[in-house]
Amino acid sequence: MSARALGTANISFGLVSIPVKLFSASNASASISFNLLHGKCGSRLKQQYICSKEETIVARDEMVKGYEFQKDQYVLFSPEELKAFEEESNQTIEVTEFVPVAKVDPVYYDKPYYLGPDKGGAKPYRLLSEVMKETGRVALAKYAARGKQYLVMIRPAGEGLIMQQLLYADEVRPFSEVPLEKADVKEGELKLARLLVEESASETFRPEAYEDEVKKRIQEALDRKVQGKQFSVSPAPKKGGEIVDLMEALRASLGKAKKPGPRRAGNDSRAEERRPPKAAPRRVSEKRAEAPRR
Repeated sequence: MSARALGTANISFGLVSIPVKLFSASNASASISFNLLHGKCGSRLKQQYICSKEETIVARDEMVKGYEFQKDQYVLFSPEELKAFEEESNQTIEVTEFVPVAKVDPVYYDKPYYLGPDKGGAKPYRLLSEVMKETGRVALAKYAARGKQYLVMIRPAGEGLIMQQLLYADEVRPFSEVPLEKADVKEGELKLARLLVEESASETFRPEAYEDEVKKRIQEALDRKVQGKQFSVSPAPKKGGEIVDLMEALRASLGKAKKPGPRRAGNDSRAEERRPPKAAPRRVSEKRAEAPRR
């Protein structure tokens, strides 16, 4: 079944204009959601807004929007004033620059959209895709929709293009706000960690090799419930004792790394040849009160 377009737009760079259609890249129907019901009769609940001062239900036609500039202090805005803030949607994706794809940190990635060529846009669409593949660059652009202005990135993917909505700089926290403790890594630890990485290494990302096991369990339970059957909830498996020594943890991990799907030929034998002899992992005693060493 063909995907339904969310809308149309024009990619504009220089004097070139490419008519495109926008498609959602995410599949909302794949998620499982629950509704809130009245426990007494099983009817669906409706959302209502209650005035915190008068404790009465407020109808939508009595609601206004305001901005809190101090604690419990607001300035109010009329619908006309709010409308004036909105960006005019001209259906243009205006390319501002082309940058190397590696220079755009994925931390800025937000919602993705597929772009497909609209009528008369097949040739320039393919041209843009091919030139970005050849140069290793992606297009940064401005796009106005739904009253807002978005920063987007257009990148080639297979035979087509993807428009990745990006976060603005002030919407991303700097990593400097994350507290980091200093720690020295020994050469032996680095060597074992490298072996562990190589043992589980793959050259491609295969998303189909991964499955949401929680959603799978929920779906199985839902199917039984709908059929009027009962289902039992199995307790989560208990984890073993923690290994308190980093070197011992690395040694114990070698040979246990698992990848979804088939392993690369010869991978096990190479890891086995380079693997240092295993030592029995020392486990945390139940009576030990000390925190694990990091």
